[in-house]
Amino acid sequence: MIAKIGKAGASTHGVLRYLYGAGRANEHTDPHLVGSWDGFAPDPGRDEAATLAQLATALDLRVKQAGDQAPDKHVWHCSVRAAPEDRILSDEDWAVIARRVLNATGIAPAGDPDACRWVAVRHADDHIHIVATKVRGDLTPARHWNDRPRADKELVAIEEEYGLRQVPRGDRTAARRPTRAEQEKARRTGRTVTPAERLRTTIRTAVAAATDTEEFFTIVRGTGVLVNVLHFPSGDIRGYKVALPDDSNAKGEPIWFSGSTLAPDLSYPKISERLAPTRSAPADQPSGRRRTVWQQVTDAATRIPEILAQADDTTAQAHITVLAETLDALPLIAPADYKHQLAQAATAFERASRSRIRAHHQQAQATRRAVKAIVREPAPKDGAVLAILLDAILLAVVAAQHWHHTRHHDQQAEAARQTAEHLRNAYLAGTIQPLAVVHERGLHLAVSVVQRQGVIVRHALPDLADQILAEPAWPALAATLADAEIAGLAPATLLADAARHRELDTATSISDVLTWRLHRLVHATGEGPARPDSGSTTRRGPSAAAPGPSRQQPPRRSSR
Repeated sequence: MIAKIGKAGASTHGVLRYLYGAGRANEHTDPHLVGSWDGFAPDPGRDEAATLAQLATALDLRVKQAGDQAPDKHVWHCSVRAAPEDRILSDEDWAVIARRVLNATGIAPAGDPDACRWVAVRHADDHIHIVATKVRGDLTPARHWNDRPRADKELVAIEEEYGLRQVPRGDRTAARRPTRAEQEKARRTGRTVTPAERLRTTIRTAVAAATDTEEFFTIVRGTGVLVNVLHFPSGDIRGYKVALPDDSNAKGEPIWFSGSTLAPDLSYPKISERLAPTRSAPADQPSGRRRTVWQQVTDAATRIPEILAQADDTTAQAHITVLAETLDALPLIAPADYKHQLAQAATAFERASRSRIRAHHQQAQATRRAVKAIVREPAPKDGAVLAILLDAILLAVVAAQHWHHTRHHDQQAEAARQTAEHLRNAYLAGTIQPLAVVHERGLHLAVSVVQRQGVIVRHALPDLADQILAEPAWPALAATLADAEIAGLAPATLLADAARHRELDTATSISDVLTWRLHRLVHATGEGPARPDSGSTTRRGPSAAAPGPSRQQPPRRSSR
């Protein structure tokens, strides 16, 4: 269940007119009271003699008695909605739920003779509206401080007691949801998203790409967005506002949004903290070889699951933040075939990037520099590089989902789960071509080599071996294991390490997942074998191919 408490209103009659009316799309059916402060309030929905004016007058009695001491905006309005899959509750059930919410929020504490007057109106199967006037019987203001989280906490208990869906709870770090008016305006103007949502995506992408705040503003302006930078009297920047040039109010003026309005982490202080310059630390170079920025980002993503499992929470949150920046940056340089899926993944992970835990950003600045560098370098023609990176990022997102789940960050965990689904779709599109090349190489391996790799699989993964060896993608994995042997590595050890991640249990084709995971582990040693999509068919040592077994069809795409 979700409780939505709106801004205080000034017209009791106006709210009731809407609740008892047909609705904006004739969606209101059989509006009637399911409960009231004394159980005897006039109900225009069921009593032909009762009117909306009578009900409004009864609710406003204490407001009128308080006179000038009553607040101008005296109407408290809360809707409580069940999940779509929940059973239909009775009027009696909803009456009890209304009283519990009113008690929890302080509007009408149980047993308080001076509690505020209220009614609960039902005009649909799945929700009710609670309307109260914020003057108590002793003519003092209502005591409903912190009512939103209190209502939410009570609904958690109600869900458990009534056997309803456990709705993921937020921690008040989510970006502002579009209002109904904003959504309707977007539809009227032919937009698929509201201006605030579009601006939020633009700002997040700019933060991921920019190296300092000056470049951040330059990038944002370069997208055509209007930018208004605000300064202190000293000349220092204190904030910024952005607007779309084609989004204006009734006066024809741009509709501005501050960064903090778009999302809690997009305020100027938060952005400047993430873009603060730091001393560049020399990166570890395995085997004395310089890692490309793409390899550095892959290495960083590979380390995230271990960091989330072992580091303190502030460091872990910093790496989740930079993981979000990686996802924000990828659509800028990804091939068109799966750019859309990566953009969807970045949008979904935006919610997973924030929590109440303050990030220690300095712990992730090396990764942040690498992410900004890949935006400035051409995307690698080697499709395997992108496939390996996507595999590492997918595992990092799954680890972030687990990290949030163990800390009861329900909305963030759900957002990470959705992100993983989008990444799997991008992964499928990104691995088609390079996997086909590796598969072709596997079909030319000598029978003895394939058999030896099969023995390795049975030794390293006895429970999965039969499935792996029967999969269409097995030749590609066999070729990758042979490459690892040529590089002087231990294929069985690499295979066991690649298979230990829990993400593997969602794969429908284990072989192609292990293929890229093995490539990533081999590349991490700095001993990378021949690039899998280089087109080379050079055969060395034990992998030299004689005429191999009969050709198989290229592997089907897995859904990981």
